[in-house]
Order: sequence, then structure tokens, then C-alpha cells
Amino acid sequence: MVAPRRPVGDRLVLSPQEPLVAGGAAENFEENIRELYRKGYRHLVVDLSGVASIDSAGVRALVRGHTTAQRVAGSLRLAAPSAAVAHVFELAHLATVFEIYGSVDSARLAAWPWRAIRLTAAGAVLCGALVWMGLRWPLELTGIGDAADSVLTGGKKGGGIPAHQFQPFIELLKLVVAAFIGMFITAIHQPTMRERTPSIEQAQTLLCVSGAMMMIIIGNSLARAFGIAGAAGIIKFRTPVDDTKDATILFLLMGLGMSAGLGAFAVAGLGTAFLATALVTLERVTSQKSRMMSVEILAAGRQFPAAHVERVFARNHIRFEPREISQSDDVTVKYQTWLDPRASLEDLSVQLMADGGSVKSVAWEHAKRERA
Repeated sequence: MVAPRRPVGDRLVLSPQEPLVAGGAAENFEENIRELYRKGYRHLVVDLSGVASIDSAGVRALVRGHTTAQRVAGSLRLAAPSAAVAHVFELAHLATVFEIYGSVDSARLAAWPWRAIRLTAAGAVLCGALVWMGLRWPLELTGIGDAADSVLTGGKKGGGIPAHQFQPFIELLKLVVAAFIGMFITAIHQPTMRERTPSIEQAQTLLCVSGAMMMIIIGNSLARAFGIAGAAGIIKFRTPVDDTKDATILFLLMGLGMSAGLGAFAVAGLGTAFLATALVTLERVTSQKSRMMSVEILAAGRQFPAAHVERVFARNHIRFEPREISQSDDVTVKYQTWLDPRASLEDLSVQLMADGGSVKSVAWEHAKRERA
């Protein structure tokens, strides 16, 4: 039975009206939740007032729904559980895992997008403070203007850059500003990776800091600029950056870091505000294209479970084409697939291997695009 749905604010409320137990009800409810997340819903409320009982299968459905919500940056809230259902949650030590509310109305009132509000407030404070600092202490007062003139005129102007009494701490301030810019942009833009790893997200922040550090070290020395350029040429990312948008964001973060390193705080602040606004706007107006992946499935014996594999693909709305079949003691089939970029490869692999042990291994890799 599909749970009735009704919108409440920006959330969709699911109201199952039968016990969530093994044998069909719990499994159907789990698939219903996954389908909604695949269709683009991000915030769900499960009204448990009509659920008289729940067993391990029902708990598993809710846990997997909660995991899926976290993976797509959404949420799954539970509302109005009966005493029996709440007791099961207590026994399973899940009362602190789920967000549980006494009624659907209270879940709705608690459904403010606090993360977006915090990011907006933090971004406004950060960019506003940078613009104020840039207007309060213009570029010329930092000595950078004199440095540029000295390089362009061959050192004929002035006798050097006057050092401020708090100069080391000013340079530290530039690095801190670059770090805040990197963290703010990273919080808005989550890199598109094969499986999301924290390394590339940390690299975005550190690259912004490195841009500031380079400009601080270079100063007005042309020799230092060439030296740093040569050192940067030998640095390579061991984590592949497959998405061109991610690579562009890294480049822009380097530029913002350089602005902070130069002391051009107003430029850094306005640039950060513009980049954040552009990212949010593009995310809302641009539809994500399918991700093309190649998957190699190894099955025990000489009989390949094609029906099971195709059911998994159909359930997850994956388009596929078999490309290669090889057979010895076991059989291996390679498919080319087109799937949602937000789909979890780990979750898909688990589904493919959940056929009683016939599928022994699943290996995903980015498919090479065919030339026209």
C-alpha cells in the first residue's frame, strides 16, 4: 500500500495507515521513500499516527530513508508515533537518531531551512565585513600599490615598501580571510565526485589559502613569482577532478585567495558574494544531466542473473546497454549505464548483490565518451 501524501509547506507528508512490518508493507514503504527522493523531493515528514506497530523491517525502511536523505542533503522527520512505535525506537536506541516530533504541525514549524539561513547570514557578514575593510583600508594603504609601481618602473619609485608595525598579523589576517572564503564557498558547492570524499572539499579551502599565501610570499619579487610558478607546476591532484564545474570552482577559489593575499578585501568580498549567488542560481535553474558509467558485474556459475540486474536498473531509473560478455567458470557482463548524478554507487552495488549470492562483485568506472 502506498502511503497517502500531502504537502505541508516545503515538505511532503507521508501517512502510512497500516503496520510497517515485513511481508510487503515495510518494503513498499521503503521503496516509496526512495522513489520520492529520486524524483527530487528533499524534505519528508512521516506521520506515524496511523501505524499501530513496527518491526525490524519497518525500522530498516526508516533508517535507509534517513541515510538517503543525508546523502542528498535532505531530511526525514517522524511525527506523532504511537506509544508502541516509540517504545520500539527506544529499544533500538534510535530515538536520538531520528528527528521525532509530537505532531505534524510541530514538525512543520521546525522545518525552517536553518542551514540555508545560517549560510546566508554567515555569507552576508563575511562579505559585508570584507567590503567594509576594503573601503576602510584601501589597497594603497597596504603597500601593495607601491610594490606594483616598483616592479613596473624597475624600482625607480620610492625606497621600498614601508612596513606596518603589525605587518605579520596583517598577513595572518589575510590567510584567515582566505580560509573563511574557502569554507563558505565549499559549504555552498559540494563537489561532484564518484563517491563524495572530504579530501576534495578540504582542497577547495586550502587552495584558497594557498592563493593568499603565494601573493604574500611573492610581494614585489619577480624572481619569487617564477619560483612559485615552477613549484606549483609539479603539484598534481591524486584525487581526479572529473567535473569541469569543480575544476572551475578551484580556479576561482585560487583567484579569491589571491585577492585576499593582496589585501584587496573589497574585491574578495564582492567576488565571494557574486560566486555564491551564481552557484545557488545555477543550481536552481540548471537541470543535472545523466552520469554515464560503466559497470562490470561478476556472477557465480554460468547462468547470469540478467532479470535481477535489469529489475535493479529499472527500479532506480537507470538506462543501460549490455556491451560485453565473458564466460569461464563464472560469467562477467559489462553494461554501459546512464544514471542520476546523485545516485549512490555503493547503494546500487548492494542492491545488485542482494540476489542470494549469485552476484559476486560489482565494479563501477566512468565510461569513456564515444566520439561522434
